[in-house]
Amino acid sequence: MRIRSRVIGRWIKRQMPKTLFGRSLLIIVLPVAIMQIAVAYVFFDNQWQSVTARLSEGLAGDIAWAVESYQEDPSDEGFAKLSSRAEESMGLSIALQPGRKLPATRRDAPMLAEPFLAPIDHSLERALESRLDSPFWFDTTRYPAYVDIRVQTPNGVMRILAPRERAFATKGHIFVLWLTVATVLLTAIAIFFIRNQVRAIERLANAAEAFGRGGDAPAFKPHGAREVRRAATAFIDMRARIQRHIDQRTTLLASVSHDLRTPLTRLKLALALGEPGKRNEAMKRDLAEMEHMIDEYLAFARGEGGEAVEAVPLRALIEEVSEGAVRAGARVTLEADPALTASVRPNALKRALSNLVMNAAVYGERVEVTARTTPHGGVEILVDDDGPGIPEDRYEEAFKAFGRLDEARNQNEKGVGLGLAIARDVARGHGGDITLARSPLGGLRAVVRLPG
Repeated sequence: MRIRSRVIGRWIKRQMPKTLFGRSLLIIVLPVAIMQIAVAYVFFDNQWQSVTARLSEGLAGDIAWAVESYQEDPSDEGFAKLSSRAEESMGLSIALQPGRKLPATRRDAPMLAEPFLAPIDHSLERALESRLDSPFWFDTTRYPAYVDIRVQTPNGVMRILAPRERAFATKGHIFVLWLTVATVLLTAIAIFFIRNQVRAIERLANAAEAFGRGGDAPAFKPHGAREVRRAATAFIDMRARIQRHIDQRTTLLASVSHDLRTPLTRLKLALALGEPGKRNEAMKRDLAEMEHMIDEYLAFARGEGGEAVEAVPLRALIEEVSEGAVRAGARVTLEADPALTASVRPNALKRALSNLVMNAAVYGERVEVTARTTPHGGVEILVDDDGPGIPEDRYEEAFKAFGRLDEARNQNEKGVGLGLAIARDVARGHGGDITLARSPLGGLRAVVRLPG
């Protein structure tokens, strides 16, 4: 029983709307619909059927009077007098069919009308059975405005056409119409107000997403309910604080870069003017490595956050990135549609892909770069190599800053362990990510996913 309840609960959860608009609309419309159904059920079960039963009983009493009156005086003059009196006083049209018998079967109601006519037929049948001793037959479906009732008499069949409103309450459909109109009107009002509130939340989500990708939404202003406006105002304040922090960090890094490069330039100049020798060459290599390390540190800290987003042809950008790997001796093949573009920060993405392609060229001899679209409308860039690869349980460790998957942190090897960290930071700054996997070439596959 408990397992079944869980299964039912999960099924209901899957059927629930996934959007805030759908859930809010369900919260408002569902109670209204349940209330309208309950009201309609009570109305038809009590009021409408009760009125129909009384009307059927009254009609059955008039028919019983007509049959008894005819049986008391079956002459033509008596029947004519009876017919005239029934027409004037009761609105009943009575005709005598001599020698006729009642129909053997009753005419079936249309399929769509059957649920509504069944209570009418049952009510009229009960009333006629309680008032008539003679066999009878009736049809409520043949004539739109009348009910056809026939009673067997010794001389034939007495046929009575009674107005439909005398057999049952005919205004029930008006009540249903009013309920339907009220439900539609309330639903339309609910959709209008909920749509306005959800639109304010969507604007806030779009502005936050744009800011997270490094873009901006200058036209964004707080809208909607008080709570949504508070959230939007808090976001604007947070965005301003983060932007000030980025600007201050960029200024600080520019100053640090300038201050560090000045003594490095003096040292390089001194070594260039010094006596050539092994010691001089070793010092030049140390300075070059130090300069490369400083560039890596500054690139990681800066994150290319101030660059504008623009639509860039990916094939041309990847070809430019691959030139360095080709010069390093790797065999690079590229597969990308020339018309494939992505909205990115070009220099930031170029640095990220350069780190991935150069990393593949260092550890492998063959590098394959593939750019393609995803089923969800995004872009996917795959960088494969035939190198030794990385153990699967250390994929995430490879993205850690200053991590080189080398416990000794051997400083004789080029690099400071920031290549993959910078690449992932750039991808996430675009709203995407980078993951690692086993390459079909036997080495490592880096997968760069960017949103559409």
